[in-house]
Amino acid sequence: MKYYYLAIAAFAVLACGNPRTPAPVVEEEPGVKPIERFADTTYASVNDLKWEVVVVDSLGNGALEYLDDPYDKVDGTYTFRGNQKREMPVRGRVSGNPTEIVKVWEFETDSDLTQTSMGVWHGGTGWTGQPMYVHWPDSMVAAFRESSPGLTSEFNGREVIFGSLCRRVYFINFDTGKPGRKSVDSGNTIKGSVSVDPEYAQVYVGHGVPAREPFGAVTIDLFQHKITHSFGRDKNAWRNWQAYDGCPVVAGGYLIRPGENGTIYKFAREQGNLKLVALLRFRANGESKAAGMESSMAVCRNYGFVGDNHGHILCVNLDNMKPVWHYDNHDDTDGSIIVEEIDGVPYLYTCSEMEQQGEKGNAYFVKLNGLTGEKIWETTFPCRMAHVGAKHFDGGMYSTPLMGHGDCEGMIITNICDNSPAFHGKTVALSRSTGEVLWEHELIRYAWSSPAGFYNEEGKLFVFVADCYGNVYLLDGKTGERIFTTKVGNNFESSPVVVDDCLVMGSRGSMIYKLRVQ
Repeated sequence: MKYYYLAIAAFAVLACGNPRTPAPVVEEEPGVKPIERFADTTYASVNDLKWEVVVVDSLGNGALEYLDDPYDKVDGTYTFRGNQKREMPVRGRVSGNPTEIVKVWEFETDSDLTQTSMGVWHGGTGWTGQPMYVHWPDSMVAAFRESSPGLTSEFNGREVIFGSLCRRVYFINFDTGKPGRKSVDSGNTIKGSVSVDPEYAQVYVGHGVPAREPFGAVTIDLFQHKITHSFGRDKNAWRNWQAYDGCPVVAGGYLIRPGENGTIYKFAREQGNLKLVALLRFRANGESKAAGMESSMAVCRNYGFVGDNHGHILCVNLDNMKPVWHYDNHDDTDGSIIVEEIDGVPYLYTCSEMEQQGEKGNAYFVKLNGLTGEKIWETTFPCRMAHVGAKHFDGGMYSTPLMGHGDCEGMIITNICDNSPAFHGKTVALSRSTGEVLWEHELIRYAWSSPAGFYNEEGKLFVFVADCYGNVYLLDGKTGERIFTTKVGNNFESSPVVVDDCLVMGSRGSMIYKLRVQ
């Protein structure tokens, strides 16, 4: 299948001044076998849940229009970890054997001093806070220059887009580190990762902390360079916390957005606007309220996979928003699930935190069969709780794992916060087939940020890690040996976006960095 929305959008804007992008035109490629849907079925594990599907618009709701991944057809990283499966398709390329990490540029955000119920958030980026990288085609560059009032002289079609704790969305020239567009005030603190629509010129932003109304999620139209749609508090939700730290995902023509209010929303899209067509609410039997979903949903074909704060892993048929299966992974799951499809079967990798087990417990790293919810293997990591005054920090996995390829094929790499001793953490590599721990690397401090990968000409993997004390590391992916480390920022909670031999990531405080692995 091919999507021609970009050229069509540019023509529409330049020819008639209409800042709307038509729906994508889909053409079948001769000789390409259609992708088959996964079954519309329900397993007995769903009986562990109380759930309801609400169809808001019976005409707009329906089966996904296509099953392939629209993020594979764009030049850039438009959503958290790059695609529907959240497996971070490899963009990192280096020459030879790199030995250091150097700073290319830094950018300072504004600082928001608003007092909220959860304190003052200042600027920079928090968890997960991954920037997006977009390399717009020439037709879209021309369209933006013709119609968008937000462009600056620095706009060159290669931009980094991210949301900040200071509540603003920034658009930075990837090459120079200077604003390519004026920033947009989203209204509230942004902790999670924004998402760029792969088929429309718009950005989806979830709020993290309420300071003003509307509180929820907004859409920024990049032609008009302003917020054109807001989705506020859902008074019918089964949980009252209305934040959206998880990064939404486009699947089959719809936008799917899990919320921290225990609801998964399905929106129809057009340029500058969303229309709610259906939603799923769920909670475990015996629970008085739903759990929030801070992780970003992973998608494979017509199935969506997401974890919540109570450790429930849920598979949803996105055609009709009904649960397919449910798996209880013991504890809070904030790191996003990643999917590996083998011979038509999606396999899921995910790990819990240690939040609800008291002062000590385990983080549970599991591999599941995505069709049935069956556990393939489970590996546990002992963790503890760390205390600072009246605050505490839980152990476990907050990052999203990195799938190994090249000389690390068959491996999966992630960061674990074990707090043994307090604030201690490590990067670990496991076998994807057995769950066996292949190596562990002790970090100076724990890491919430997700590891990123760089490959050289011979397929050798180098792993980038950043910790919560501002240290960055370069590791040998095969052995876990430390090649280089240095202190760059303040507190890296956010995950990086990787482009060639560079990456961009933000820190708590106010600074955003572009670094080069060389």
